[in-house]
Amino acid sequence: MSSLNDSLPLAISNPIRKAEAARPARSQQGSFRRVWWRHGLAILALLWALFPVVFIISAALNPSGTMNTAELFPKNVAMINFDALFSDTARPYLTWYKNSMVIAGSGALASVFIGACAAYAFSRMRFTGRRPGLFALLLLQMFPALLAFVALYVTFVAVGDVLPAFGINTSAGLIVAYLGGAMGANVWLLKGYFDTVPRELDEAAMVDGASHARIFFTMTLRLVMPILVTVFMLSFVGLFGEFLLASIFLRDVDSQTLGVGLWSMMNVTGDRNKYFGQFCAGAMLASLPVVLLYLGFQKQLVGGLTQGSVK
Repeated sequence: MSSLNDSLPLAISNPIRKAEAARPARSQQGSFRRVWWRHGLAILALLWALFPVVFIISAALNPSGTMNTAELFPKNVAMINFDALFSDTARPYLTWYKNSMVIAGSGALASVFIGACAAYAFSRMRFTGRRPGLFALLLLQMFPALLAFVALYVTFVAVGDVLPAFGINTSAGLIVAYLGGAMGANVWLLKGYFDTVPRELDEAAMVDGASHARIFFTMTLRLVMPILVTVFMLSFVGLFGEFLLASIFLRDVDSQTLGVGLWSMMNVTGDRNKYFGQFCAGAMLASLPVVLLYLGFQKQLVGGLTQGSVK
C-alpha cells in the first residue's frame, strides 16, 4: 500500500508539470498572434526609413555617377565620385565641411551657455516678470522663423557697414543671427532639469560664502550635464542642417556651408544628372558628424529629455 501511495503523487505530478510547461509556449504564441501586425508595421517603417539611406550610399558608390544610371544595388562599386568631390576646385567641399562644423559647433556651444544662464535665473531666482517672461519665450516659438529673415538681412547689411566681420557673407554674422533664437524651447527644457536639483545645495554653498556665479559654474553645471549635452546635440543638428538663413547670408563659394554648397552643386550648375554622384557622396559624408554624435551621447540624450521634460 505504501508503494502504491508513493507512486500516485508522481503519476499525478508528471501531467501537471507537462501542462505547466506547455502553457507558457501557448501563451506566447497567442500573444504573438495578437500583436503580429505591430511587428509588421515596425519592419515596414524601418524599411521605409532605410530606403533613402541605402539609395544615397549606392549612388555614391556607383562609378557612373549619374541620376539615370542610379541603382539601389549597383553592380560595380568604386570611389570615383569621392575623388571627383575632393578634387573639384570650383566647389571646395572640404571648405564647406569646415564652415559647417565651425558654425554649428560655435552656435551650439553659445546656445547652451545662453540657455543655461537664462534657465538658472528662471529656476533659482524670484523677480518681477518671471512668469510672464517664461510665457513670452513660449509664445515667441509659435511664430515661424521665416518671418524674421527680411529683418535679419536688412539688419546685418547695416551691421556690416560698421563691423564688416559680422555682416552679410560672414560666418560670425550667421552665428550671431542664429543666437537670436537660442532662447525659447531650450530654456524651458533646461529649466525643467534645473528644478530637479535640490535648492538645499545652493543654500549650503551660500552659507560657505559662494556667490551665484560660483554656484552656477562650479556646482550646478556639473549636476545638469546630461541636459547640457542634450541641448548641445539638438542645437548642433539643427544648425548643421540649416539651409534657408545660410543661403541668404552666405554668397561666396568659400564661405558657404554644406547645405548651401551641395544645393548650389545641383541647381546653380544646371546639370543635376552630371553631379548627382558627387552630391550623394557629399551627402553621405555630411551625415557622419550627426551619426557619431548620436551614437556617442545617446545615454545623455535619453536621460536629459526624459528628466527635463516631466518636471
